[in-house]
Amino acid sequence: MSGPLLELRGISAAYGNISALENVSIKVPEGGIIALLGANGAGKTTTLNVISGLVRPKQGTVHYEGANLHLLETDEIVRRGVVQIPEGREVFRDMSVKENLEMGAYQRRDRASVASDTERVLTMFPRLKERYQQKAATLSGGEQQMLATARALMAKPRVMLLDEPSMGLAPLVIQQIFEAIKMLNEEEGITVLLVEQNVKIALSVSEYAYILENGEIVMEGPSEQLSDDEGVQRAYLGF
Repeated sequence: MSGPLLELRGISAAYGNISALENVSIKVPEGGIIALLGANGAGKTTTLNVISGLVRPKQGTVHYEGANLHLLETDEIVRRGVVQIPEGREVFRDMSVKENLEMGAYQRRDRASVASDTERVLTMFPRLKERYQQKAATLSGGEQQMLATARALMAKPRVMLLDEPSMGLAPLVIQQIFEAIKMLNEEEGITVLLVEQNVKIALSVSEYAYILENGEIVMEGPSEQLSDDEGVQRAYLGF
């Protein structure tokens, strides 16, 4: 892998007196897809929230393109190109597809190119084009995930933080979503940090993976190697 575009160094975080992360270090190379795996409650979402500025670390640092990301506010982090797609999709349900996409671009100053980017994401997700004026609440779960992804793309991210994109979706829709993630990585050069319960598909699309257990990194390595290791599968991945 190339040098890291995004790096967490010795991150510890807590909710009140409850420890959530302990000395977590992760490297995300530019142009890579890195998976962060583990059981529910392992600290995966907290890790993404630390990167996004939603949770402040007690210890450790987050570095991105020479900036100390952990010192910045969330809106500035987004402006610098690090965008999180939260678990459960969390689209603006009472807004239309069009309005959701406009919200994704609200911090941009290059208004002239917003229209072309809107057309680009609608071409990528044609179901959204068909439902352009519909409220997000009327979309299926898969369509809402497409909308959440498209809305994030409207912010012109360099790094996408994806939290459980397959949650609650049918297998065919999951395949479509991950094909889109691969395409965004390969054709757009977007770097991806992927939190995913579907371990098999996460390891199949990523190049390197970290395994969290009780807020600590207990294993890391090339995704193919972890996928083939029977001991790792039984102990951590539930195969």
